[in-house]
Amino acid sequence: LRQPSQIVNPLAFFLLVVSLFPLGVGPEPEVLARIAPGVVWVLALLAALLSVEGLYRQDYDDGSLEQLVLGASPLYLAVLGKAVAQWLVTGAPLILMAPLAAFMLHLPAEHMPRLMLSLALGTPTITLLAGIGAALTVGVTRGGTLLALIILPLFVPVLIFGTAVSETLLFGDAPRFPLLILCALLAATATLAPFAIAAALKIGVEQ
Repeated sequence: LRQPSQIVNPLAFFLLVVSLFPLGVGPEPEVLARIAPGVVWVLALLAALLSVEGLYRQDYDDGSLEQLVLGASPLYLAVLGKAVAQWLVTGAPLILMAPLAAFMLHLPAEHMPRLMLSLALGTPTITLLAGIGAALTVGVTRGGTLLALIILPLFVPVLIFGTAVSETLLFGDAPRFPLLILCALLAATATLAPFAIAAALKIGVEQ
C-alpha cells in the first residue's frame, strides 16, 4: 500500500489491453464473445506477472526478509500471509473488474457468474505459483524475464481449466469438472507452495 503503483499498474494494464482487442480483432460481437474468457484469463496471468516481481524484493533489500527467515515464527505462515495480502490487493480487484472487461468484449451476461467464479478459484493459485518464481529470483538483479520463464509454464493448467469453465456454457455442458480441477489445484497449491516459497527464500538469503 506504500507503493500504489504496484496495485494500479496491473489493473491499468488489464483494462488497457482489453480495450485494444476490439481494435485488433474486429468489432464483431460474436467473435469477441467467443474469445472473451480466454482473453480475460490471459490478461489476468500477465497482470499477475507485473505485480509479483517485487513481492519479496523490497524485504530482501532492507534486510527484513533475513529477519523473517531467522525468526522464531514459522516462515511458512509468513509466506502464506504475504500471499493472502498480495491476492487481496491484486487478485481480488481483477475479479471485480472482470465483468467490465467481459462487457467490453460483448460476453453475454449469463457467462459473468462462471467467469468470476473461475477467477475466484484460479487467481489465488496464480498468486501462490507466482510467489514461487518471485522467491527463486529474489536475489537476481532484473529477474523479470527469468521470473516469466519459471512461472508461465506453471500457469498453463490454471489457464486451461479456468477458460473451460466459461466455455462450457457455449457448448451447453456443465462446468463441474473444470471447477473441481480448479479447486484441486487451489488446494494443492495452498498446501505445498508456501513450503516451496519458504525453501527458495532461505536459499536466496544464504547466497
